[in-house]
Amino acid sequence: MSDIDSFNISETWSIPQAPTGYKSGFIGIVGRPNVGKSTLMNQLVGQKIAITSPVAQTTRNRLQGILTTPEAQLIFVDTPGIHKPHHQLGEVLVRNARIAIDSVDVILFVVDGSQAVGGGDRFIVDLLSRTENPVILGLNKIDQQASQQLDCTYEELAAPYQWQIVKFSALTGEGLDALLQLLVTHLEPGPYYYPPDLVTDQPERFIMGELIREQILLLTREEVPHSVAVTIDRVEEDTTITRVLATIHVERDSQKGILIGKGGTMLKAIGSAAREQMQKLIAGKVYLELFVKVQPKWRQSRFRLSELGYRVEE
Repeated sequence: MSDIDSFNISETWSIPQAPTGYKSGFIGIVGRPNVGKSTLMNQLVGQKIAITSPVAQTTRNRLQGILTTPEAQLIFVDTPGIHKPHHQLGEVLVRNARIAIDSVDVILFVVDGSQAVGGGDRFIVDLLSRTENPVILGLNKIDQQASQQLDCTYEELAAPYQWQIVKFSALTGEGLDALLQLLVTHLEPGPYYYPPDLVTDQPERFIMGELIREQILLLTREEVPHSVAVTIDRVEEDTTITRVLATIHVERDSQKGILIGKGGTMLKAIGSAAREQMQKLIAGKVYLELFVKVQPKWRQSRFRLSELGYRVEE
C-alpha cells in the first residue's frame, strides 16, 4: 500500500497473467455483529487490515482482503454486521451488506459457534435463502465452545438448504486450512484480480482512519460507542517521517469532552496507540495530530454520512 491519495489498480500495478487452471473469486463474509468476521479476515490474509473490538458493529465499510495462494486468489469481502437498524447510518450499513450478498461468488455465513442459534441468525438465514450463490456456514469461536450440543442446532439451521458446515477459530487459526480448501472448491477458473502481493484494495488513508477509530472503541468502550467518525485531512510524506492530520467527528459536546479527557490525556492515549499501529504499515516514523469536532446528529443525515464516506454501495 504505497499510494496514499488515490487507488487505481490499472494505473498503479501491473497484474500478471494467472496460470492455466487457476481459480479466483469473491467471498462475502456475512453474519451478525461481533461474531468475529473482521478477526477472521485478518487471520486469513495474514495481516491486520480490518479493525476489531469487543464493541458490536465495528465494521462500517465494505472492506476487501486478498489472499493469493499457488492455486487460487480469494478476495474476502468483510461486510457490516447485519442487524435491525436504528438510524440512517445503520440503514446504510445493512443495505450495503445485503448488496454484497448478491455481488460475490461464494457466501461465508459466520456465526458464533459458542452460543446457541439466535433470532439474528435466523433473520440472516432468511436473507440467504433467496440467493443462488453457494453458502457455507462457518462456526467460529470453537475454542470457546462449551458444549458439542450447539453444533446440532446449527446443523438444523443449515439442513433445509444443504449448506456445508465448517468449524474454526478465527482467533487461534484452528480449522482455517479446511475452510480455505472448501472455499476454493466453490471457485471457478479465473484471473488474478489483484497483484499477488496485495492484501487489501483500500488506500492507506482509509486504513489510517480505521486504526484511529479502533483505538477510540477500545479506550472509550460504552462511553462513546458508535457516534464517532474519522476523516484523514492531510498526509505529508518525506524520506524519514509521515505526518498525518485527522479529525474525529462526534455528535455531542459531552462526547468531545470524553475523547479529549482531562488535560488531553484521552486524546493523547488514542493518538499514541493509533500511531503505533500505523507504524506497522508505513516505513519510517509517523507523526499523528488529532482534532475533535462536534457534528450534531451526523448519523441521521444522508448528506453528513456521504461527506464522512458512508455511502450506499452500487
